[in-house]
Amino acid sequence: MDPLTSRLRGFGTTIFAEMSELAVATGSINLGQGFPDTDGPTEMVEAAVAAIRDGRGNQYPPGPGIAPLRAAIATHQFTHYGLAYDPDSEVLVTAGATEAIAAALLALIEPGDEVVALEPYYDSYAACIAMAGGVRVPVTLRPPDFALDLDALRAAVTPRTTVLLLNSPHNPTGMVLSRDELTAIATLARERDLIVVTDEVYEHLVYDDRVHIPIATLPGMRERTVSISSAGKTFSMTGWKIGWVTGPPALVSAVRTAKQFLTYVSGGPFQYAVAAALALPGTYYENLSSSLARKRDILCAGLTEAGFEVHKPRGTYFVTTDIRPLGESDGLAFCRSLPARCGVVAVPEVVFFDDRAVGAPLVRFAFCKRDEVLTEAVARLRTLRDGA
Repeated sequence: MDPLTSRLRGFGTTIFAEMSELAVATGSINLGQGFPDTDGPTEMVEAAVAAIRDGRGNQYPPGPGIAPLRAAIATHQFTHYGLAYDPDSEVLVTAGATEAIAAALLALIEPGDEVVALEPYYDSYAACIAMAGGVRVPVTLRPPDFALDLDALRAAVTPRTTVLLLNSPHNPTGMVLSRDELTAIATLARERDLIVVTDEVYEHLVYDDRVHIPIATLPGMRERTVSISSAGKTFSMTGWKIGWVTGPPALVSAVRTAKQFLTYVSGGPFQYAVAAALALPGTYYENLSSSLARKRDILCAGLTEAGFEVHKPRGTYFVTTDIRPLGESDGLAFCRSLPARCGVVAVPEVVFFDDRAVGAPLVRFAFCKRDEVLTEAVARLRTLRDGA
């Protein structure tokens, strides 16, 4: 008898764990899981060390997060987006964005409520909706541009829908919602009295002509939006797991109620370090974006040369590819065999889709790696084209 509850049956081990273990076992270059291979700003590291040595945060921090970090988050939201939040009642620190998403969904949906989410989706979305007893309703983003079908979004909303779960910049496709798309989503949310939970962890990882626009900045949306972000992607410290929620007091209070029974608190010294990092000048974000755009171009060019159909992202640090030009069609089998074939690990996107026919041939590669790592990975991947 399977002891796992029916809500989680079928989820099993995450694809990230499977592929990262495969990378270690085979000594392959890991372009699967989205973590940088260099550390973040020195100022941030030194602030964490100082906090530990000074005894700040070594015991339980306050439940909502330390006051300096909550103030820094509020300042960040105002500086970058003109969003004013009260650090005491409208900001909550979490154990990464993943906990923030889980706490928000556990707090805001009743069993049987429908949650509309864009697919492909970060895999924790499906699990968190299931744990809350909700019903996932996907709206599919389709290649080559992965544009949001607004008619499909409107059709997905029913009287049982309570939450729209957004992710922009979007993992794994790299799509970034435009102002026109966000305006249409906001209109729908207001008309149908929906709460919007928005995952914005890649907010500073946008390229070319795209700009990240928080939906909370649109008319009538601040009061119905739970905005989520984290330090992991912006400051290349994914292991620290410091995330946050901003929103109106009632929504943040609801999320805090659930959050306190998950981790309660986490990462005390790291909270001081993230507060210091958020005070870095605007040039930090500009340099981050330009550096990643260059890495994106290195990997996209190499993947194209290797024979993949490449969907160039406008945000995040992931590239979605189609393997059919290589004579392949099963992304999961392809990714499981890739380490043995050429010593590179990627992630099959089919696991992020309910519509498996759309996701089957799609494979994601991460470019948040050192240039020399990307160059070597590209050289290995070219052997697929050459038939070696």
